[in-house]
Amino acid sequence: MMKSTSRDHAATSIADRMAESGVAFGTSGARGLVSAMTDRVCFAYVLGFLQHLAGAGEYAPGGRVAVAGDLRPSTPRIVRACVAAIGFAGGVPVYCGEVPAPALCRHAFAEGMPSLMVTGSHIAEDRNGIKFNRCRSEFLKSDETAMREQQVTLPEHWFDASGGLTVPVEPPVAIDVSEAYERRYVDFFGSGALAGLRLGVYEHSAVGRDVLRHILEALGAGVVRLGRSAVFVPVDTEAVREEDVILARKWIEEYRFDALLTTDGDADRPLLADETGAWLRGDVLGLLAARFLGAQAVVTPVSSNTALERSGFAGQVLRTRIGSPYVAAAMAEAVAAGWRPVAGYEANGGFLLASDVELDGRRLAALPTRDAVLPMLCALVATRRAGVALSSLVAALPRRYTLSDRLREMPTAVSGPLLASLARPDDPERLLALFAAKCGTVAHIDLTDGVRMVFSSEEIVHLRASGNAPELRVYVEVGSPGRARELLQLGMAVVTGWKERQASPH
Repeated sequence: MMKSTSRDHAATSIADRMAESGVAFGTSGARGLVSAMTDRVCFAYVLGFLQHLAGAGEYAPGGRVAVAGDLRPSTPRIVRACVAAIGFAGGVPVYCGEVPAPALCRHAFAEGMPSLMVTGSHIAEDRNGIKFNRCRSEFLKSDETAMREQQVTLPEHWFDASGGLTVPVEPPVAIDVSEAYERRYVDFFGSGALAGLRLGVYEHSAVGRDVLRHILEALGAGVVRLGRSAVFVPVDTEAVREEDVILARKWIEEYRFDALLTTDGDADRPLLADETGAWLRGDVLGLLAARFLGAQAVVTPVSSNTALERSGFAGQVLRTRIGSPYVAAAMAEAVAAGWRPVAGYEANGGFLLASDVELDGRRLAALPTRDAVLPMLCALVATRRAGVALSSLVAALPRRYTLSDRLREMPTAVSGPLLASLARPDDPERLLALFAAKCGTVAHIDLTDGVRMVFSSEEIVHLRASGNAPELRVYVEVGSPGRARELLQLGMAVVTGWKERQASPH
């Protein structure tokens, strides 16, 4: 048996380990390359997580900790490292199996125990992550800061030179948390809520593919299963791949579905296509869901469609930075201020419910973490009740159209100077002028998260460095679909040109 490094036997901070490994906090949990997420690194992070919660009075050492994972090939190994760390810390691991992230959270919140979801969400197979949750809420940004400061000491002789566990550890037998998650929605909407609808489920490698089908069938829909894959498929609900656009149109034309449903890898972000095969933007879906549920306070990041404000159904709209921890924190503030019901959503479609909702004599309990199932069900039930197609429901919203794309292989060291130049009125690169020539004068620049330029034409271009990957996200919002495509192409061209100029010798 090979011994671990001497550094393991000395207390080191999580911040130092993050700097060394490159596995750092993004918009949702700690993520990085699978090669960097060694057993040693993951073990240390779980120790830091539990120490932080214990210090905050939220977790009693020796208590239960729920663990689950997605279907990535690297996930089982990382789950074992997490289980080993929980046991070493004196805790009791509660393994929930390969289940949707919101199903794990629903169970853990109900039981009042912290939880860990091993998932990389939508990012490529060569990366993974660990999403940390408090006992009854998501991990907030303030928690991340405190966790970084934790000093952890690893056990001697538990790791080899490459950071792999040398101690045999297997998760306990998985408990069933999916049934209660499925029942949550069947009980709320009613067994015949989707009767008569013909739906396709794009299963790919989403961990919640079977759960989603079970719910739809229990609600009375006819379901056709499509595209199940044993190989991980990185479906991104915010920057939809061209191959998924083609698949949606092909399947809708072939099967004449009323809608097509899918999710990202850990099933906390939805993707819903209408009867024409057009994928709905997540912020449009979130708006439909919040309105259906009668939300009086709605929280959403600055990147979401402003049709929300123009719809006028919410008494209060709060805008945040991008990332569910920011949305969750603002929702908690709205609840504390007395607003009910309180809902939140992101442009990627993840929907959060901060307070209970009553509808038609049925109650839906709060679930303040991202969920893929609820917003899709709200939209589908709304279409059935109105007797209209899904596209008609969307067309009735205020005419604001959003699109997004991403420039890959653009780390923050590169994107940072670009965003900094756009934030300055005296922009030396004259990048603002390139946009203004096509959009009109700049009326306002919002620096809440990245650089969001609002022009006198009411067109919006928003540039932001991704929190999960070395990418720059480009968002646009305008008054027509064609103009949205045109402006997105312009935004991508401006960013690509700037990157090429920086890379060329001067």
